[in-house]
This record gives sequence, C-alpha cells and structure tokens, in this order.
Amino acid sequence: GGGAGIQADIKAISAMGCFAASAITAVTVQNTVGVQGVHPIPLDILEGQIDSVLSDIGADAIKIGMLHSADVVEVVARKIEEYGIKNVVLDPVMVSTSGHRLIEESAIETLKRRLVPLARVITPNIPEGEILSGRRIEGEKDFKSAVELLSNGGKVSVLLKAGHLKDNVLVDYFFNAEDGTTTLLPSCRVETQNTHGTGCTLSSAFAAALARGEELTQAARSAKRYIEQAIISGAKYEIGKGHGPVDHFWNLK
Repeated sequence: GGGAGIQADIKAISAMGCFAASAITAVTVQNTVGVQGVHPIPLDILEGQIDSVLSDIGADAIKIGMLHSADVVEVVARKIEEYGIKNVVLDPVMVSTSGHRLIEESAIETLKRRLVPLARVITPNIPEGEILSGRRIEGEKDFKSAVELLSNGGKVSVLLKAGHLKDNVLVDYFFNAEDGTTTLLPSCRVETQNTHGTGCTLSSAFAAALARGEELTQAARSAKRYIEQAIISGAKYEIGKGHGPVDHFWNLK
C-alpha cells in the first residue's frame, strides 16, 4: 500500500538526503486495512541481493526491518559479519499496524541471539520490547528496567518507542550504550489514524542520520523530529480505508 516496509524506508531515507538501496526479505500483500499475505524471498536470492549491493555500492548504515524466519535472520546476520557493517539499525518488526504477525515464533530467539548483538541500535515499540525482554511494559516506570534487558548487557543502544501508550504526551526512551547516557524524547499525541509505517519510517530516518555522520543521541533526536513532523503533516491524509500513511516528504515542501 506504499505506507510501510521498503516503500516507507526508501521515502524516509531519500527525504533525509541519503541514497537508499534495498535487499527484499519478503513480499507482502497489504494495504491500509491490513496484511493479506507474506511471501518470503528464497534465501539464495536474498543473499544475492545483499552481495550485489554491498560489493558494489557499500553502505554507510543499514536499517533492518521485517525478517520472517530464523533462516532469514541467519543470512542477514552472516552478511553483516562478512561485510563488517557497524552502523546497523535493527527495527525488530513483529506485528503490523493492523495486527498481523510478521515473524515466525522460532525466529525471535535467533533474532535476539544473532542480530541484536550486531546492531548499533534497536528500535522496538512496546509490544516488541515486551517480547524481546520477556517482561511487561505498562508505562514509563517500566522503561529503564526493560531497556536494561533489551540492551544486550548494556552493549547495544535502545530507542524504546512509547506510541502504544495512551498518554497525551508520549515520551520515547533512548539509551546510548556508547556513553551510558539516557535521553527522553517527548512528543504530543497526534489524533490521527494515519500511522501506517511509523516504525519503519523512524528506524530508516535513524539509519540515514547515522549515515550522515551524526552521533547516536543526535541521530535519535533527528529521527524523532522527522517522524513527529511526518505524522503531523500527514494527519489529515485521506488515503485508503484504514491506517493511512504519514507524510514522508514534509521537509521538502
């Protein structure tokens, strides 16, 4: 439907002034109403895509989104190690905006074991944070302890997103593993159903900011500002019958 996944990634990265190249892990059948199907790409084709891009263009940063199976996780992890990529932003996509499960249960432990340690930063929302940490996150009071569990022993930075809370002021929690600091990133709730692809968009903006050379905390701030303004600018969109997209190109108007 153009609002999430690779299409959102390319739009966000382009709007942030970077060049986007992709390796597709799965083709989804989806629109603003929901996800009607997920069709994984054969592993050899996925590996070929990654090799084709990284052996030629390279990457100043990589954003990782939906990884449907443990085998896909393993291929991606192996390629990150092979090419020595350091600026890895892992968005642990598990459930779509419409509630469709996007990752097999068996892939979750592989993701935690193989990919989280390779990431520079992970960007879970609250449901994803609960699955990865194994604990309930009922409000801001739980963020610090959850992030301690999510950060791989304090070695991986974490941006825990508060969008699933019901508060009028939403405060994302950013832990910078490289200097040990914590930064709170508040924003006002925007009354809109146009939230399709917000997680994809934020993590891609984060990767683009890192690719531009921003240090971690500044990159988190840049990504937060970008998605906040994209939601505000797209709040009145009337695209589709369900959760519409954000305005990825608000900053170019």
